[in-house]
Amino acid sequence: MNTTIQVYWHVITANGTVAGGNVSDSQIASNIDVVNKDYARSGISWKLAGTTRTQNSAWFNNVAPDDFEQTDMKTKLRKGDAKTLNVYTVGFTTGSAKGLLGYSTFPMSYKDAPLDDGVVILFSSLPGGSTSGFNLGKTLTHEVGHWVGLYHTFEGGCNTPGDYVDDTPYEASPASGCPTGRDTCTGTNGEGVDPSALLSSSMDYSVDSCMTEFTAGQLARMNAQVSQYRF
Repeated sequence: MNTTIQVYWHVITANGTVAGGNVSDSQIASNIDVVNKDYARSGISWKLAGTTRTQNSAWFNNVAPDDFEQTDMKTKLRKGDAKTLNVYTVGFTTGSAKGLLGYSTFPMSYKDAPLDDGVVILFSSLPGGSTSGFNLGKTLTHEVGHWVGLYHTFEGGCNTPGDYVDDTPYEASPASGCPTGRDTCTGTNGEGVDPSALLSSSMDYSVDSCMTEFTAGQLARMNAQVSQYRF
Protein backbone atom coordinates (compact mmCIF):
# COMPACT_ATOMS: atom_id res chain seq x y z
CA MET A 1 0.00 0.00 0.00
CA ASN A 2 1.26 3.45 -0.91
CA THR A 3 -0.92 6.29 0.23
CA THR A 4 -0.71 9.74 1.76
CA ILE A 5 -2.84 10.68 4.76
CA GLN A 6 -3.81 14.34 5.10
CA VAL A 7 -3.30 15.63 8.65
CA TYR A 8 -5.14 18.49 10.31
CA TRP A 9 -3.48 19.62 13.52
CA HIS A 10 -5.58 21.40 16.14
CA VAL A 11 -3.58 23.24 18.81
CA ILE A 12 -5.69 23.77 21.92
CA THR A 13 -4.28 26.25 24.44
CA ALA A 14 -5.17 27.51 27.89
CA ASN A 15 -3.37 30.78 27.16
CA GLY A 16 -0.66 32.14 24.90
CA THR A 17 2.29 30.63 26.76
CA VAL A 18 4.33 27.54 25.99
CA ALA A 19 3.22 26.01 29.30
CA GLY A 20 -0.34 26.74 28.28
CA GLY A 21 -0.06 24.55 25.21
CA ASN A 22 1.19 27.01 22.60
CA VAL A 23 3.29 24.58 20.56
CA SER A 24 5.17 26.01 17.61
CA ASP A 25 4.72 25.30 13.92
CA SER A 26 8.26 23.91 13.87
CA GLN A 27 7.40 21.38 16.60
CA ILE A 28 4.38 20.25 14.61
CA ALA A 29 6.48 19.89 11.45
CA SER A 30 9.10 17.94 13.41
CA ASN A 31 6.48 15.55 14.76
CA ILE A 32 5.10 14.94 11.27
CA ASP A 33 8.69 14.13 10.22
CA VAL A 34 9.00 11.65 13.12
CA VAL A 35 5.81 9.86 12.10
CA ASN A 36 6.85 9.71 8.45
CA LYS A 37 10.17 8.16 9.46
CA ASP A 38 8.52 5.65 11.79
CA TYR A 39 5.94 4.57 9.19
CA ALA A 40 8.27 4.60 6.18
CA ARG A 41 8.19 0.80 5.81
CA SER A 42 4.38 0.76 5.82
CA GLY A 43 3.89 2.64 2.57
CA ILE A 44 1.74 5.17 4.46
CA SER A 45 2.94 8.77 4.55
CA TRP A 46 1.57 11.78 6.39
CA LYS A 47 1.21 15.34 5.09
CA LEU A 48 0.19 18.37 7.14
CA ALA A 49 -2.85 19.86 5.42
CA GLY A 50 -3.60 22.62 7.93
CA THR A 51 -3.25 23.88 11.49
CA THR A 52 -5.87 25.51 13.70
CA ARG A 53 -5.23 27.30 16.99
CA THR A 54 -7.96 27.63 19.61
CA GLN A 55 -7.70 29.12 23.09
CA ASN A 56 -10.13 27.24 25.30
CA SER A 57 -9.02 26.40 28.82
CA ALA A 58 -11.87 23.92 29.39
CA TRP A 59 -10.82 21.87 26.37
CA PHE A 60 -7.12 22.16 27.21
CA ASN A 61 -7.54 21.03 30.80
CA ASN A 62 -10.47 18.63 30.76
CA VAL A 63 -10.69 16.79 27.44
CA ALA A 64 -11.02 13.02 27.94
CA PRO A 65 -12.56 10.12 26.00
CA ASP A 66 -16.35 10.38 25.70
CA ASP A 67 -16.71 13.57 27.78
CA PHE A 68 -18.56 16.76 26.89
CA GLU A 69 -15.44 18.84 26.26
CA GLN A 70 -14.07 16.32 23.78
CA THR A 71 -17.37 16.08 21.92
CA ASP A 72 -17.63 19.85 21.75
CA MET A 73 -14.02 20.23 20.58
CA LYS A 74 -14.18 17.59 17.87
CA THR A 75 -17.61 18.65 16.63
CA LYS A 76 -16.37 22.18 16.08
CA LEU A 77 -12.89 21.46 14.75
CA ARG A 78 -12.73 18.12 12.97
CA LYS A 79 -12.05 18.22 9.22
CA GLY A 80 -12.15 15.67 6.42
CA ASP A 81 -13.39 12.09 6.23
CA ALA A 82 -12.33 8.58 7.27
CA LYS A 83 -8.95 8.88 5.56
CA THR A 84 -8.13 12.24 7.20
CA LEU A 85 -6.15 12.26 10.45
CA ASN A 86 -7.12 14.94 12.96
CA VAL A 87 -4.62 15.54 15.78
CA TYR A 88 -5.53 17.56 18.87
CA THR A 89 -2.90 18.74 21.37
CA VAL A 90 -4.16 19.41 24.91
CA GLY A 91 -2.95 19.52 28.52
CA PHE A 92 -4.69 16.60 30.29
CA THR A 93 -4.39 18.51 33.57
CA THR A 94 -7.69 17.58 35.25
CA GLY A 95 -10.56 15.12 34.99
CA SER A 96 -10.52 11.45 34.03
CA ALA A 97 -7.68 11.87 31.51
CA LYS A 98 -5.32 13.62 33.93
CA GLY A 99 -1.76 12.45 33.34
CA LEU A 100 -2.37 10.77 29.98
CA LEU A 101 0.06 11.03 27.11
CA GLY A 102 -2.67 10.47 24.55
CA TYR A 103 -5.48 8.34 23.18
CA SER A 104 -6.97 7.49 19.81
CA THR A 105 -9.96 6.03 18.03
CA PHE A 106 -9.72 2.88 15.89
CA PRO A 107 -10.54 2.55 12.18
CA MET A 108 -13.57 0.32 12.70
CA SER A 109 -15.18 2.98 14.93
CA TYR A 110 -15.41 5.63 12.20
CA LYS A 111 -18.64 4.42 10.60
CA ASP A 112 -20.68 4.76 13.79
CA ALA A 113 -18.95 7.85 15.23
CA PRO A 114 -17.24 9.87 12.48
CA LEU A 115 -16.96 13.09 14.48
CA ASP A 116 -15.13 11.25 17.26
CA ASP A 117 -12.38 10.04 14.93
CA GLY A 118 -8.87 11.24 15.64
CA VAL A 119 -5.89 11.37 17.97
CA VAL A 120 -5.55 13.48 21.12
CA ILE A 121 -2.05 13.89 22.59
CA LEU A 122 -0.27 15.82 25.33
CA PHE A 123 1.17 19.03 23.92
CA SER A 124 4.47 18.60 25.78
CA SER A 125 5.10 15.20 24.12
CA LEU A 126 6.04 16.87 20.84
CA PRO A 127 9.73 17.03 19.88
CA GLY A 128 11.43 19.45 22.24
CA GLY A 129 8.56 19.33 24.73
CA SER A 130 8.90 19.32 28.49
CA THR A 131 7.74 15.77 29.32
CA SER A 132 10.93 13.93 30.23
CA GLY A 133 11.32 10.59 28.47
CA PHE A 134 8.36 11.31 26.20
CA ASN A 135 9.39 14.37 24.20
CA LEU A 136 10.72 12.93 20.95
CA GLY A 137 7.35 12.84 19.22
CA LYS A 138 6.75 9.11 19.68
CA THR A 139 3.45 9.60 21.49
CA LEU A 140 1.98 10.57 18.13
CA THR A 141 3.61 7.53 16.50
CA HIS A 142 2.01 5.30 19.15
CA GLU A 143 -1.46 6.84 18.96
CA VAL A 144 -1.42 6.87 15.17
CA GLY A 145 -0.71 3.14 15.48
CA HIS A 146 -4.13 2.78 17.10
CA TRP A 147 -5.66 5.05 14.45
CA VAL A 148 -4.48 2.60 11.76
CA GLY A 149 -5.73 -0.42 13.72
CA LEU A 150 -2.94 -1.65 15.99
CA TYR A 151 -3.48 -2.69 19.60
CA HIS A 152 -0.98 -2.52 22.43
CA THR A 153 1.48 -5.39 22.40
CA PHE A 154 0.17 -6.31 25.87
CA GLU A 155 -3.44 -6.54 24.63
CA GLY A 156 -5.04 -9.59 26.22
CA GLY A 157 -1.99 -10.30 28.35
CA CYS A 158 -0.72 -13.85 27.83
CA ASN A 159 -4.00 -14.99 26.31
CA THR A 160 -4.90 -15.69 22.68
CA PRO A 161 -5.36 -13.71 20.42
CA GLY A 162 -3.24 -11.05 22.13
CA ASP A 163 -2.79 -8.05 19.85
CA TYR A 164 -3.94 -9.99 16.73
CA VAL A 165 -0.39 -9.89 15.33
CA ASP A 166 1.49 -13.18 15.05
CA ASP A 167 5.05 -11.89 15.27
CA THR A 168 4.70 -9.88 18.49
CA PRO A 169 5.23 -12.17 21.51
CA TYR A 170 2.54 -12.21 24.18
CA GLU A 171 3.12 -9.70 26.97
CA ALA A 172 1.42 -9.80 30.38
CA SER A 173 1.56 -6.10 31.19
CA PRO A 174 2.78 -2.75 29.88
CA ALA A 175 6.50 -2.11 29.89
CA SER A 176 8.09 1.02 31.25
CA GLY A 177 11.46 2.60 30.73
CA CYS A 178 13.65 0.71 28.27
CA PRO A 179 13.66 -2.93 29.41
CA THR A 180 16.06 -5.64 28.32
CA GLY A 181 15.34 -9.34 28.75
CA ARG A 182 11.83 -8.77 30.12
CA ASP A 183 9.74 -11.95 29.73
CA THR A 184 6.29 -11.83 31.31
CA CYS A 185 4.57 -14.71 29.49
CA THR A 186 5.73 -18.30 29.93
CA GLY A 187 4.02 -21.66 29.51
CA THR A 188 1.47 -22.24 26.75
CA ASN A 189 1.88 -18.85 25.10
CA GLY A 190 5.47 -18.21 26.10
CA GLU A 191 7.31 -17.03 23.00
CA GLY A 192 10.44 -15.51 24.47
CA VAL A 193 11.14 -12.01 25.67
CA ASP A 194 8.49 -9.30 25.47
CA PRO A 195 8.06 -7.03 22.43
CA SER A 196 9.38 -4.10 24.46
CA ALA A 197 12.65 -5.97 25.05
CA LEU A 198 12.94 -7.84 21.77
CA LEU A 199 11.54 -5.39 19.26
CA SER A 200 11.50 -1.98 20.94
CA SER A 201 7.87 -1.90 19.85
CA SER A 202 6.15 1.41 19.21
CA MET A 203 2.92 -0.08 20.61
CA ASP A 204 4.14 -0.60 24.18
CA TYR A 205 4.57 1.98 26.97
CA SER A 206 8.35 2.30 26.80
CA VAL A 207 10.07 5.69 26.75
CA ASP A 208 10.32 7.43 23.40
CA SER A 209 13.95 6.49 22.80
CA CYS A 210 12.98 2.79 22.86
CA MET A 211 10.04 3.07 20.46
CA THR A 212 11.91 2.28 17.29
CA GLU A 213 9.99 -0.08 15.05
CA PHE A 214 6.94 -1.98 13.86
CA THR A 215 7.06 -5.68 13.04
CA ALA A 216 6.17 -7.11 9.64
CA GLY A 217 2.94 -8.37 11.16
CA GLN A 218 2.05 -4.95 12.52
CA LEU A 219 2.73 -3.39 9.13
CA ALA A 220 0.47 -5.96 7.45
CA ARG A 221 -2.33 -5.39 9.96
CA MET A 222 -2.26 -1.60 9.69
CA ASN A 223 -2.42 -1.74 5.91
CA ALA A 224 -5.32 -4.20 6.02
CA GLN A 225 -7.20 -2.08 8.55
CA VAL A 226 -6.67 1.15 6.63
CA SER A 227 -7.76 -0.49 3.36
CA GLN A 228 -10.89 -1.95 4.94
CA TYR A 229 -12.08 0.96 7.04
CA ARG A 230 -10.48 4.16 5.78
CA PHE A 231 -10.26 3.89 1.98
